[in-house]
Amino acid sequence: MNIERTETLTNTQKEIIMRLWNAEYPKQLAFGGVDDLDGFLRGLTNQLHFLLLDENEKIKGWLVSFTRENERWFSIIIDSSEKGKGYGTTLLNEVKRRESVINGWVVDHDDYLKINGEKYVSPIEFYKKNGFSVLNDQRHEREDFSAVKINWSK
Repeated sequence: MNIERTETLTNTQKEIIMRLWNAEYPKQLAFGGVDDLDGFLRGLTNQLHFLLLDENEKIKGWLVSFTRENERWFSIIIDSSEKGKGYGTTLLNEVKRRESVINGWVVDHDDYLKINGEKYVSPIEFYKKNGFSVLNDQRHEREDFSAVKINWSK
């Protein structure tokens, strides 16, 4: 696997990332189309994208770091066929080399389903193993969705 870094995504990359997002995240977070992903990305500044590419240049993971409300944040997705192989940690380490602090939202329970009906398993333990603190008093709450803030700092 290789990691490609870019500040902008092509339309083809956006389509692949949207499908990966919709396959791996809880159905409550699914995008209806690439326009929805574009809307999400337009709300972010200072974007830096990290694409995890297999030997055929196929996207198997994506991490974006960005600024929102004067803080550095990230979102990450790994194709379920590649989980448990260290690629998520590799992508996080790419960001950690460039940032002194990063934040994210993470589901901290296993109560949601993916679009395909499979249970979404919380990655909270993965983040703890990678040095993140869980800020239990800071939550992102919607009527149909809940996540906790995580933070890593040097």
